[in-house]
Parts: sequence; C-alpha cells; structure tokens
Amino acid sequence: MMHVYLDNAATTQVDPRVAIKVIKYMNDRFGNASSLHFKGREAKKALEKARHTIALSINARENEVFFTSGGTEGNNLILKGVAFANREKGNHIITTKTEHRSVLESCRWLEGQGFKVDYLDVDAEGFVDVKQLKNSITDKTVLVSVIHGNNEIGTLNDLTEIGKICRERGVYFHSDVCQSYTKSPIDATAMNVDFLTLNAHKIHGPKGVGAVYIREGVNIGKWRHGGPHESGLRAGTENIHGIVGFAEAVKIALSSKHVSYMTRLRDKLTEGVLTRIPYAKLNGSKGEKRLCNNAHFSFKFVEGEAIGSLLDDYGICSSTGSACSEKDLEPSYVLKAIGLNHEMMNGSLRLTLSRFTTEEEIDYVLEVLPAVIKKLREISPYKEKANVLSGDV
Repeated sequence: MMHVYLDNAATTQVDPRVAIKVIKYMNDRFGNASSLHFKGREAKKALEKARHTIALSINARENEVFFTSGGTEGNNLILKGVAFANREKGNHIITTKTEHRSVLESCRWLEGQGFKVDYLDVDAEGFVDVKQLKNSITDKTVLVSVIHGNNEIGTLNDLTEIGKICRERGVYFHSDVCQSYTKSPIDATAMNVDFLTLNAHKIHGPKGVGAVYIREGVNIGKWRHGGPHESGLRAGTENIHGIVGFAEAVKIALSSKHVSYMTRLRDKLTEGVLTRIPYAKLNGSKGEKRLCNNAHFSFKFVEGEAIGSLLDDYGICSSTGSACSEKDLEPSYVLKAIGLNHEMMNGSLRLTLSRFTTEEEIDYVLEVLPAVIKKLREISPYKEKANVLSGDV
C-alpha cells in the first residue's frame, strides 16, 4: 500500500538538508548567543545570519525581524502588543471571520480587556469584503489583521490593496502569512504591512520556531519579559538550532520551481476530483489567488470525518480543516463564513501538497478517493437520493 501525506497545511516533513543543519547546531555549535566566549559568538553569528536570510526574503531590514516559537506566539505578540501599546489612541481592532484561531482567540481575549473588535465578512470564495473594511475603520481603530493565505480553503487575500487602505487611514496593518510564506511573494515594503507572522514548520523547517516582522518605528509593547533577547522585545534564550533550520528551509523553499510544481499537481488533483466524483465542489478561490498547494472540497451525501478515516485505511493522510480545530465537532467557522450549508460543511476534505508530493501519489489518490466517496454514499442515510443524483439507479 502506498503512503501519501496530503496534510501539509498542518505541518510538513523536515527537509533532510534542514535536518543536517539543525543537528549540527544541536551537537557541535550549541552555544548560547548571549555568551561572550567563542561558542557564544559562533551562535550569535548564526543567529544574525539567519535573521538576514528571513529579512531578505520579505524585503525587510534585519532589525525588523524577531524570532518566536511559531505562528501562534507571533499572532498573540502582535495583536496584544499593539493593542495595549496604543490604547490611548483607541481601543478598536478589525479582523475577519476566517482568521487562524490564534488571531480569533486573541481578539476574543482582548474584548474581555475592554477592546472592541469587528469581524469582517468574506465572500463565497473567502475574500475579505474591502468595502466593509473601509467603512469599519474609525478614529479609534489601532489595528487591522487580515490573513494572507487561508489555512483551510487556501484563498489569498490582496495584502497590497488592504495595506494601502490602512496606510492611507493611519491604521496599523498585520497579516498572518504562515501558510503563504515562500509559496506566494511577500514584500513587506510594497504591501504596506506593519506586521507579519511567519513560521518554519509549514515550509519543511523544524517545529517550535517562527518569526515576526515589525516595521521600524511602530508602537508595540513587550508581551514577554525577562532578559534583553531579540532587542528586548522577546525575552528568552534563542532557539539557535531551530532558527538556523528555519533560515535553511527558507533558502530552499524560495525556488520558484517548487511553486510551479505544486501548482501543477494541485490543478491535476482538483480537475481529477471534480471530473470523477459527482456532486463535488471546490471551496475557496476558483482563480489564481489561491495557495499553490491547497485543494479543499465538499462532497454531498457524505461526512468528512468518514472520508478521512477511510482514506487513512488506504494510507492517505488528509484533513477536514484546520489542524487546530480537527477534534472540534462543530462545523468549520471558515466554511460557515463562506456560506456553505450544513451538509456541505460536514462533507469537507482538505488535501494539501508539498514539493515532496509525487505525481504517482496524486494518481493513487485519484484512484482511491472516488471509490471511497462511492462506498460512503452507498451506506449514507441519503443513499437513495445520492444514487439518483449520481446516475446509479
């Protein structure tokens, strides 16, 4: 039986070249970057070299990149740090209904601290309502936070357009780009963003490491106290081996051939599913503004968890939605926001590729998935209706 991993939006396998770097800095170059001796200087040099790599990848200055433990910490740091540092100016934050849970939960916590949060609608493909954004900004607004590549349905929002609106209105703009980083061009300067959240384990780097971009001169407060690490913004000994691995993953991932390769396989998968399985629907953007590795479907007359369970029996790893929400029995809030009905929300399946996905694996999925859906529809409570609509009776 072939084993196929198509849950790369949840996490990716570490690239062997990255693993070599990580092990080297765990074993031989294990120094603390704050130490003054040669081992410390060695670690410090590696830290700043990695910072340079990350900054270069998003057209930022090195002093605008700060390392974290990943996307969740980065989102918390920015939303809470900006909110409290700018409370005298205003207490209003704008975000969307389809953000990563770490943004939404941070906003809900801030509401309990006296902040007002507006959650913008999205259209049927998952794009933010720009007109609603413009109308929502007030003289009390301190931050707008809009995800770039949605972690469930793959839709890519236009950061340049949103950034221009925020800059013209004098409002800080943050975007979680954890899913889109290295898969879609990110230019912090051209996009007029003030804050970005990045992480490593979505791009074949190690878990437990990420970074934030914080534009020079913005007002943001510390959210973690202790030593003077990361220019005093984030206390705690830097994770040197993880950071070095992160930078190595970025250097490898920035090759454009990886994006075109994943796009081709994604399109093959999408076309194959939609042409071979009756009453299947692609969720998210139908055009180019979609993550190169994301294919998210809904199937009538079946239940998403049952699809995933059967695919697992065939050696195929998939997901019904965000990895942070997998064990939640409630329908996906992202799918609800794009207007899917209960049946289509429950019949959802997310397949996300990587540069290690092969054509043979996609062929295998396209052989197995139609049979899985057919089998589940045969035992579905909607069996009779399903058979009529699929032409089996």
